[in-house]
Order: sequence, then C-alpha cells, then structure tokens
Amino acid sequence: MASTYSNGDRKVPTSSGKPGLLRRWIDTVTAHPKRVLLVFFVLLAVLVGIATSVRGQFVDSFSLPGAESQRAYDLLAERFPGASGISAQIVFQVDESGNFQDPAVQEQIEALLAEIGELPHVASTVSPYDAPYQVSQDGTIAYATVNYDVQFDELSIPEAEELVEVADAASTDQLRVVAGGDVVSITEQEFGNTAEFVGILAAAIILLIAFGSVVAMGLPIATALIGLTMGFMGIFIATRWLDIATFAPQFASMIGIGVGIDYALFIVTRYREGIKDGLTPKEATGRALDTAGRAVIFAGSVVVISMLGLSAVGIKFVAALGVAAAIVVATAVLVAFTVLPALLTLVGTRIDKWSIHLPGSKDRAQGEPFGRKLSRRIQGRPWLYAIASTAFLLVLAIPTASMDLGFPDAGANPSSYHTRQAYDLLTDGFGEGFNNPLLLVLENENGVAPETVESVTNAVSEVPGVVQVAQPFANEAGDTTVITVIPTGNSNSDDVSDLVKELRNTTLPAAVGDSGTTTYVGGGTASFLDFSEKMVERTPWVFAVIIGLSFILLTIVFRSPVIALKAAIMNMLSIAAAFGVIVAVFQFGWGHQIFGIEETQPIAVFLPIFLFAILFGLSMDYEVFLLSRIREFWAHGRSTSDAVADGLTVTARVITAAAAIMICVFLAFVMNPIPIVKQMGFGLAVAILIDATIVRLVLVPSTMELLDERNWWFPKWLDRITPHVNIEGKSEPSPHEFDPLPGTAD
Repeated sequence: MASTYSNGDRKVPTSSGKPGLLRRWIDTVTAHPKRVLLVFFVLLAVLVGIATSVRGQFVDSFSLPGAESQRAYDLLAERFPGASGISAQIVFQVDESGNFQDPAVQEQIEALLAEIGELPHVASTVSPYDAPYQVSQDGTIAYATVNYDVQFDELSIPEAEELVEVADAASTDQLRVVAGGDVVSITEQEFGNTAEFVGILAAAIILLIAFGSVVAMGLPIATALIGLTMGFMGIFIATRWLDIATFAPQFASMIGIGVGIDYALFIVTRYREGIKDGLTPKEATGRALDTAGRAVIFAGSVVVISMLGLSAVGIKFVAALGVAAAIVVATAVLVAFTVLPALLTLVGTRIDKWSIHLPGSKDRAQGEPFGRKLSRRIQGRPWLYAIASTAFLLVLAIPTASMDLGFPDAGANPSSYHTRQAYDLLTDGFGEGFNNPLLLVLENENGVAPETVESVTNAVSEVPGVVQVAQPFANEAGDTTVITVIPTGNSNSDDVSDLVKELRNTTLPAAVGDSGTTTYVGGGTASFLDFSEKMVERTPWVFAVIIGLSFILLTIVFRSPVIALKAAIMNMLSIAAAFGVIVAVFQFGWGHQIFGIEETQPIAVFLPIFLFAILFGLSMDYEVFLLSRIREFWAHGRSTSDAVADGLTVTARVITAAAAIMICVFLAFVMNPIPIVKQMGFGLAVAILIDATIVRLVLVPSTMELLDERNWWFPKWLDRITPHVNIEGKSEPSPHEFDPLPGTAD
C-alpha cells in the first residue's frame, strides 16, 4: 500500500514500509542475476519448443461476420466445396508474330497445364482452349485458372513455389508465362528482410554516440533481440487460434526492435547515472528499475492497452494484428525487467568499458546543456513557440482531409513480383476490373429458377460500369447460383464502389422481384466496401477506448487531469500531422521516389486506425519519460518552470537518442517491398520524428510554462477516490540533477 510524503502543499506517493512486489523482484534479480538468466533462457527454450510444435500459418483473412460479402463467401464455401480452395492464374502472352491458335503454342500450354495438374493439392485446371472468354479480344493475352483443394493457410510455401518454378520454366521467346494469384502471393511473403539488420545497425551507431561505450551500447541491442525472439514465439503460438496477417512478422519486428531498444535505453541511462553517483552495481540497478523501470512498465502498459483497444473495431483481422503488437511490447517490458537488470548487475562498473571519445565531445560537455538552453529559450516566449508549433502541426495535417482509403492489391507490389507482372498482363488484356471481379450469389431453398437467373443477368448487363457478365453456374442442389461480374475500374475506384451499392440497393432487388430468391454481392471490392463501412462505424469507439483509458491512466499517475488532457490533444495533433505526410508521399506522390515507392497508391483502409493505436501508445512513452522526470523535480521542491527546465535537461538527450533509434528502425522497413509494411514503416517514422521534436521539445515546455502551477491542479474530491500509483520510485534524484539552475539560488 502506498503512502504520501508532504513537500509544502504537495502530496507525493511513496513506497510504504512493507516491500511491494516490484521491490521484492528488484532484490531478487540483483541478488541472484545468474539464476534469473538461467531460468529465463530455460523458459525461452520451452517457449520455442511449444511454438515450433503448435504454430499455425500467417493468413490474409478479412472475415467480416454479418457483412453481405462475408455471407456470399460463406455460401460459396458451403455450397461449392470443390471450388472453395484458393486459386492461381497462369497468364500467357504471345509475341507479335504468334497467336494462340498456333498448334505449337497450344501444345506447349496444354503440356504445361498437364504438368501443373500433377502438383500437390491442385484440384483442377481450366484451359483457355476450354473457355474462349479466357483469351483477350486482341488475341495476345490468355490465362488458365488453377484451382486448389486447400485454403490459404493449408498450402505450404514450398508447395506454392513449385507452381512458380514450373511456370517460369515454360517461358520461351515466343510465349511468356507468368504465374499469379493467391497461391503465388504465398511465395512473396517477406519473412526475412534486410530492414531488421539496417535498423539494428543504425540503432547501434546512435547508442554508441549516446553512451560512448561499446558495452553500454550492446546491452539494449542484445535485450531487444531477445525480447523480439520471445515475442515471435508468442505470435507463432497465437497463429494457432488467430488469423494473423502475413505482414505481421515485419510489423512485429518494427515495434519489437524499436520499443525493446528504447525501454532498455532508459533503464541503462538511469543505471549509468547511479554508477556515476557512487552507487554499487546492485544499488544502481535497483534505483534504475525503481525509477526508469516503473516508467517503462507504465509506458509499455499504455502501448499494450492501445493495441488491445483495436479489438473494439469488431474485426478479427485488425484485432489479431493488435494482439501481435501487444505480444512483442509485453515481451520487451518483460525482458527489460529480467534479462537487462541481471546483465547490468553482472556487468557492474564495466558498463563504460571500451569507451570511445568523439571529437569535440569534451568541449560540448563544458557548456550549458542543450535541454536547459532550449527550455529557457522557449520559456522566455512561450506564446510564440506554442502558437508556431501548433500551426506547423496543423499545416502538416492538411492533406489528411484528402486521404483516399483502399486495399493495396497486387497492382501495388514491386514490378519484380510475379503477382504484379500477372496483374499487369491481365489488366492489359481484360481491363482494370478483371483482377477484382464481383461475385453475385443467388440463393433459394426451393431452387433458383432459370428465369430469375436470366432476369438478373440481363439487368446487371445493362448497368453502367459493367464490362462483362460471365455465364452463371449452379451447384448440384440447384439452390445456389453464382454469377461473375467484371466492372470497368479497379477495387479502389469510387465508380466500382457505387456499382456495388447500385447492385445491392436497386438492380438486384428489382431483378429477383418476389421470386423468393436472396441475392448477395461479394468479391474483393464488395469486401473492401463492407470493411470500410465497418471501420468508419467503429472508429469512434476505438478512439474513445484508447484515448479514454490513456487519459485515466495519465490522470492517476501524474495526479493531474490537465496534463492528461494536454497529452491526449498533443498526441492527436502529432498523429494528424503524420497522416498528412503519409498522404502527401504515398497518395500525392510528393518525393515518393526517395522512399522507393514506384507509384502512388491508396492508403490501406485499416492503416489510419491501426497507426492511431500504435502512435498514441508510442507517443505516451516519451510523454511518460519526460513528465515523470519533470514531476520528480517538481515533487522535490522545484517550481514548475524550473522543473520543466531540469526535466528537459536530463531527458532531452536520451529522448532524442531513443526517437532517433525508432526513426531509423521504422525507416529501414520502408525498404520492404510489401506496400502495407512500407506505409506503416514510413508513417511510424514520421510520427516519432514529429512527436520527439515539435511536441516534446517545443510544445510541451511552452504549454507547461503557460499553465504554470495549474499543470498540477487536482480536485480534492478526485484525489480521495483516485488510487496512488508511483512511477518515480522512492529514490531521490541524482545529486548532480539538483545543481542550481543558472540565475537561481539554491
């Protein structure tokens, strides 16, 4: 139970006489570091064994219970079991001198399809010679359909690669052969990428500059990698029960490396301060965990809550990504409280071993600290800096109003990908809408009447925006009929979205009349539309959950609703600014070539809400680390103005280093060819850059100077009902942190 000590009229929670759980753990890990490491790595080995034996597969499943497109898909799986597996397209292109009626070309294609028919899990193939509509009007492009008898998560990568290898081997100078579709996309999952290596290398350089010691640099890197390994094992186990997206490993690497290094950085920094203050390694470790460690627990908890808050969307795919992110953050916190303190205790005073001395570092150390000079300059003209920084964020946020949401499909993949090449060929031969057809599913328990099917076919053919209506086909029972419709545009165009609404609301109800037949519009575009509507409907709830819980937690910790409200507003401003930059680069194409983006593309429909949850949590990290030190100084007698200056002085360097690490790690993932990963990496890097500079270094000190002691306003009635949570620990700040500020008395 916590008590309070009095500092004038300030009531600050401290630890009670009885050691709490955290204090007992600190005593254990510092007294028995080798045992703690042994137990941890034994448990990690067990976790690896479990993950290896029970892991499932990563899948891109966008199931939407209750949505019309989902009902259409479910009916197809139920009524057409032979066609419910995934498929691929083998696309053929003849040169200018050839044609598909050439006996040699026909023999080559039929031999290839016969070979493909022998591959594992291939249920059937449909040749362009059996279906004339699979040949383009100009006769230069054709395709064959390959149907599998398994779902996405049931086909292994080697089995999918066999199809690509067979198709590639069949290409000649006269006939180009490219495999595409869902099956081929399995082979293009980027589980391994140089982004992780580049990000870690950049982090190592920044840490070396910040610490000036190889040993101090190595500890955050090592613990981050250990935490990421543990997090991956947890994600692999989760795939057994959750549909986690194929790009989740890249996303988990981004978050895991970033927060893992940052959390360790804050603790190692506080540990080194303790060693410099003359504490023993055990005492320095204890104080680091009891101060910076508490902030890590709280900051990590906020990020985990933000990630789990995505479950409020009500979409399993989004919730599963949130769970994956929450796992890697939780393991980063766990490692920061087990492996890291044990290593610090063992390393002891050798933390600064193998030191390096950068040119000019001695001269810089003799001057006034950057954080203090910056704070005093801002505090001298707080209105100017508050208005200017806010205006700058609002200007950056302007493009957000023009955000165009969509689903980056194979057309957004790198041109070297087979799926992109097949997509482009099919678009050239059959039009933009071919790669994203609509599926009309007609259902009637008493049988779908032929005249009803004819009525629907004729009505749909006359709707503007429809290029082709394929021949209907029914199941054996005759109670379900499927009609494929090719629209004029791609899945992200407004015209096709309008077409889906027209078919659902007007055309199909009128065509079936009172026949008793129910119609459903499915397919990729329809699913995207349903997904978007669900996201828009649930977004306010997600925002309310994340912002509300964060506000409550910050109010409890800092005993100030003013600080909590200000933090929420600033975080939303920085996130809006980051969204604006994302739209400008990916959608408007401003400077897109610098980041390896081949062409403009829509923003992934789930990206804004997902980035909001991530960035709100990560922004709180810096808010907590900065404000915890400011409040620590204020609680021990400083005025608000002096406390802000002192807090910025001791945190500016470490927050800047932490932010620089995250920015480098996130930017490294812009190298990833997967469009969604590229957008996430860029968005996170921009948001952290804005948050750690404009917000933390300018907006926070200027607004706190303007509010002065009102920052700490806390109604007595609220104080009585609010639990006490202490993240500053019971230790006094380091003696050197209480040197008089320039121009002030002791």
